[in-house]
Amino acid sequence: MKKDSHIRNIAIIAHVDHGKTTMVDGLLKQSHTFRDNQAEMAQELIMDSGDQEHERGITITAKQTSVYYGDYKINIIDTPGHADFSGEVERTLNMADGVLLIVDAQEGPMPQTKFVLSKALGLGLKPVVVINKIDKPSRRIDEVIDEVSDLFLELAIDEDQLHYPVYYTIGREGKAWKDLPEDASQPADLTPIFDAIVNDIPAPQADADGPFQLLVTSLFYDSFLGKYAIGRVARGRVSKSTQVVLIKRDGTKVNAKVDKLFSYRGLNREEITEASAGDIVALTGIADAHIGETIADKENPEALPVIDIEAPTLSMYLGPNTSPLKGKEAEFNTSRQIGDRLKKEIETNVSLRVEENGIGFTVSGRGELHLSVLIETLRREGFEFEVGRPQVITIEEDGEVKEPIEELLIEVAPEFLGAVSQELGTRRAAMTKQEQTTSGTTRTTYLLPTRAMIGLRNLLLTATKGTVIINSLPHGYQPVGPRLQQTRNGALLATEAGSTTAYALDLASARGELFVGPGTTVYQGMIVGVYNRPGDLDVNVCRGKQLTNMRTSSSDGTIQLTPFTSLSLEQSIDFIEDDELLEVTPKNLRLRKKYLDPNQRKRAAKA
Repeated sequence: MKKDSHIRNIAIIAHVDHGKTTMVDGLLKQSHTFRDNQAEMAQELIMDSGDQEHERGITITAKQTSVYYGDYKINIIDTPGHADFSGEVERTLNMADGVLLIVDAQEGPMPQTKFVLSKALGLGLKPVVVINKIDKPSRRIDEVIDEVSDLFLELAIDEDQLHYPVYYTIGREGKAWKDLPEDASQPADLTPIFDAIVNDIPAPQADADGPFQLLVTSLFYDSFLGKYAIGRVARGRVSKSTQVVLIKRDGTKVNAKVDKLFSYRGLNREEITEASAGDIVALTGIADAHIGETIADKENPEALPVIDIEAPTLSMYLGPNTSPLKGKEAEFNTSRQIGDRLKKEIETNVSLRVEENGIGFTVSGRGELHLSVLIETLRREGFEFEVGRPQVITIEEDGEVKEPIEELLIEVAPEFLGAVSQELGTRRAAMTKQEQTTSGTTRTTYLLPTRAMIGLRNLLLTATKGTVIINSLPHGYQPVGPRLQQTRNGALLATEAGSTTAYALDLASARGELFVGPGTTVYQGMIVGVYNRPGDLDVNVCRGKQLTNMRTSSSDGTIQLTPFTSLSLEQSIDFIEDDELLEVTPKNLRLRKKYLDPNQRKRAAKA
């Protein structure tokens, strides 16, 4: 086995918002990857290139980049922190030899810290711990280091993993230290982190002289060269125009030729003539390649182990729009167009599963966030469709049906603890741990069924005036429990098609909370608000005021409408029940009943 001493492959892992992407930004800037006058030098979150990543403030897809530090080439993989995007973490960690585990100096290890670290240690990767945000006023560095140590004791698979270096950083200022500084305001840079990557992360252990092997861990498309198969060269060498064999998941072999070969420098791919074992490259010309398949030497086609991705936990119906307004607001709305787009999605979104379901599809993913990101992506691309209520995916084990459960960590101010406990009590959550934090909040850990998580986040945010911190993590399976009671009131349903009027909405607002304003196009069976009692209520929101020759003291007064509630995509998904759908178009989100006709609804309810 040859050790390529001038390549380092690292993944940066952490809980959401602990500073992964900011750290990658600092490494890119301080390695002089960009010229001083390039726009990227003034940017933040350079690696989060997607619109939704900027808007949500999270990393959704794992990305790779490379920087040069002296004679060393450092391949960096920036991974998502949300468990919903665990497929991205699982497939990309295969390319790394070590990880930078970034932990917030105040929050300490959180649920996703545990999740991503368990994946990394399970693959035998060398960890380097970085305590970030040490300038926070409420930092608790000693306690955090102890908590990280406890986490390693719980997760390590061999004793060597318990010996890890610790560094201290202020990521957004691009400062790092090997020892905790007395004065963090003094000049510093990220040189200690670069040195840690070079000295503490092992070089790739790979045979550069054996037959070529590469496991496809990522795909990329462009209109010029088509599909790029991205992965780490596990063995041997590869050059452009090389004849190779693509080994599919089922063992079948497809002959192919490497058209072009690319390496990474900063955010760009640069064409190279040859790459050897240990380097991360992108190949073109292999149009049939999919994630998890092996590209190998033509004379010695040996497959690498397929990446094992955890099973989805939630599914939902996604199909062509069937409302009276179909086809008026989108470019793509047929079942075939939606199906073709979903087939393309599952090539790169490895945690996603798609099955045909009549004229529509059942889409399965790792959580509500995973599915809502997909829905928003399709919507922005000009698709129109409808989705149903998320359903949990059960499994059968030892002759017993089991459902997924989640570990839920909630941090909230003491005055809201009662409201949170009450809501979780109705959802059959079991408390496993409760502690006070140094900042005065209460941190509580619960175990509850995944189906009880649907709609929980928005309810708790409302109950705590937006101050609650919620994190969840898959925690295995348990026998299916009893049905949860419905916590939502009934819906206000439009009785006829037309345009809403202020007069009719004013009358309807006495019955509940409205989701539409005046001048909105509605149709029969569309949900226009939530009733203030259980059970649905039909209301006419298009009625105009009758004109008479009688006047009253109030007749000429201007109608003062209560502002209506505009639900976001996630709130809309959380709101719908089993007999309801969400109509999604590039311009609007509309809640509706599955059966728009009231007589059909009554027959379906009796059935």
